[in-house]
Formats: sequence, C-alpha cells, structure tokens
Amino acid sequence: MNTPETSPHMSLLDSLAHNASGTAKTVIVGLNWTLVCGPNGAGLAHTPARGTAGCHSLPDPGEYNGKDLHALATLRDSSNIFEQAIALAAINAHHNRLDGVSDDINGLDLIDDRGAKTAIIGRFPSLETKLPGALVIEREPGPNDYPEDAAAYILPKCEQVAITASTLVNGSLAGFLALAPNAFIVLVGPSAPLATPLFDYGVDAISGFVATDIPRLERVVAQGGSVRAMKQCGRNATIRNPR
Repeated sequence: MNTPETSPHMSLLDSLAHNASGTAKTVIVGLNWTLVCGPNGAGLAHTPARGTAGCHSLPDPGEYNGKDLHALATLRDSSNIFEQAIALAAINAHHNRLDGVSDDINGLDLIDDRGAKTAIIGRFPSLETKLPGALVIEREPGPNDYPEDAAAYILPKCEQVAITASTLVNGSLAGFLALAPNAFIVLVGPSAPLATPLFDYGVDAISGFVATDIPRLERVVAQGGSVRAMKQCGRNATIRNPR
C-alpha cells in the first residue's frame, strides 16, 4: 500500500520540485489565487475554498516571504491545504519563467471535439461553444456534468482529455493520468507548471500562465481577482512533449 510519501501524487510533485531554487520575494494567499514571486517569474495556485477539509489558518503568517523556493515547495507535505497551495505556487514560480520558451496559445485549442471520446476535467468557461460534445467531469458537478467517480469508466475510452491544473493541488491528477494512458492529454490552467517532468507521467501538452506584469498581478491576487483580471498581467504559455 502506498504511503503519502510514496504515492503517485507525491512522486509527481517531488519531480516538479526537484530543481526549484531562488528566493521567494512575495507570497500572497488571496481569496481566489495564491501567488509566489521568485527571482525569475511568478507562480500561481488555486486557493482552497474556506470550509474544505484541512482548511485552517496558516501556521506562520508573515514568515513565508524570503524563504527559498525549494523550502516552500516542501510544504507539499503539509497537512494545511493553504501551505500545499503555497508549495505548488512556489514550484510554478520556478518553472513559469518569463524567459522560458513556449507558444502563446490556449491549451483547450489543442483538444478536438470527438463527442464521448473527449473528456474535460473541470468546468472551463465557454466549453459549450468550444467543445459542445465533450463529457465534462466535475468535483462539484452542475447540470450535464459527470461526478468525479465517473472518470473510472469515461477516461479509459477517451482519445482526448483536458485536465484542470487545480488537480495538482487537490491531489487527483496522478489518478486521472493513470486512467487515460492512451489519450492525448493537456493540462490547462493558470496553476499549470511549464515543467517537462510532467511529460514522463503521460501529459502531452501543458498550458499555463507566464506573468509579465508582476506588480500588477500581486495587486490583483491580493484583492481577490479572478482569471479574467489576471489575464491583463501575463500571457498564455503552452509547451508540448516533443516525442
């Protein structure tokens, strides 16, 4: 039986955190997003909603700024889910560099609508227009969505899968990847790390966010901004598995 330290989820995060380095200049836990700014870029993670299991006040408020990104990344082992979000944001601050090489496209544009053979994990905006025939799997399903446990019989039949990067915070990404070993998989969202180790786990393309106006992004996150507000602070960035 896997322990938390050796689970597929923790193994994946360990791979992403391996080379993280540099000092965190800013750490903000906002209403919607958590932000860590490092020496070469900024990283985001979705802030867990109040009332979520493990949602307690941070143990060291005011003490996260100035820590090494690698030290912050070790908080992925924390029992506090806000610290887990800080860990992912620190990992992203290392990988989502302003000087990185990427395509300025939306990752959902890489997914074809193949009806029931296309699945979207997470309710993205405008899905009804972009991919009207795709099956949508949601942790909190709305009308016409499938619950998360439906992934066990939907994903093995799929040819195309888009997965919200929020699955990195809630620990479900590794399980979804294992269910769709033969599908073309895109990890999508502002909290997606532009990290090539994800290709070793079955991800074919990663579509994340690179901040180009970090001071403005800090203000937006601190003041409860949404994805729409953050778009003015950076750009889409997509990398693909070269295989």
